[in-house]
Amino acid sequence: MRKLILPLKELGHATRQMAQGEMPNPLSIRVHDEIGLLTADFNQLSQKLKLVEDLRKKMLSDISHELRTPLTNINGYLEALSTGVIPGNKELFDSIHEESIRITRLVEQLHQLNVWQGKKISNENKMNVLSIEKLIDSCVDHFSLEFKNRGVIIDLKTEAAKVVGDEDGLKQVLHNLLTNVLQYDEGGWVEITGKQKESNYQVIVKNLGQPIPEEHESLIFERFYRVDSSRSRDSGGSGLGLSLVKEIIEQQGGKAGLRSKGNEHSFWFTVPLEK
Repeated sequence: MRKLILPLKELGHATRQMAQGEMPNPLSIRVHDEIGLLTADFNQLSQKLKLVEDLRKKMLSDISHELRTPLTNINGYLEALSTGVIPGNKELFDSIHEESIRITRLVEQLHQLNVWQGKKISNENKMNVLSIEKLIDSCVDHFSLEFKNRGVIIDLKTEAAKVVGDEDGLKQVLHNLLTNVLQYDEGGWVEITGKQKESNYQVIVKNLGQPIPEEHESLIFERFYRVDSSRSRDSGGSGLGLSLVKEIIEQQGGKAGLRSKGNEHSFWFTVPLEK
């Protein structure tokens, strides 16, 4: 009876701790019976909740950090203008407008992440059979003028195939990857390929950019993560674009990743082929 009651008492105490907002330490598993399995499940639940709470705190910290600089700049400019310390001119108003756009972009990307996470919870993804090569062509056409103005040559090679996915989501993924090329390209070219690979269709966006150390490759899709944190101040990057790519692709049963060799980077993602 002691062996039966003691683990249940520990579980009850740990559950009350969790209800009060405290994360209990992992409970010891003495025997591998039904109570032992229940204790193991409780430990796993506790660890998951702790991870979610840590991610929530980190995200709030990251958001406040990202918003602090542009808001401080805007407030400083407006205070100086209102007190007559500096006169208003086109360059100053352009700078304030740029900071405002940066905040708007960040809020919009946070909104998109929230929308897609909501779809995952409610299972509202609209999966349809799509001609993936036509979707890629359409997205590239949308960027063609901007690439031309930047002097970036496009090399597009796609195989025709039918895939199962969310059209709006895949367009968002390609938009983010091509925007990434425009922001950080250093070679003047981008190669976009699409081909069937086993039961999936793989899309690769390759170009030359700043070197990415090998230890950063597995972190590049994390929220607010940047290889060079100061880079966002110059180019407007928020560190959310690739996080959104990963979120959308994984919800459609695919994978996203990066292969780098020096300053040559190949961002890739897969989407399931029509069976």
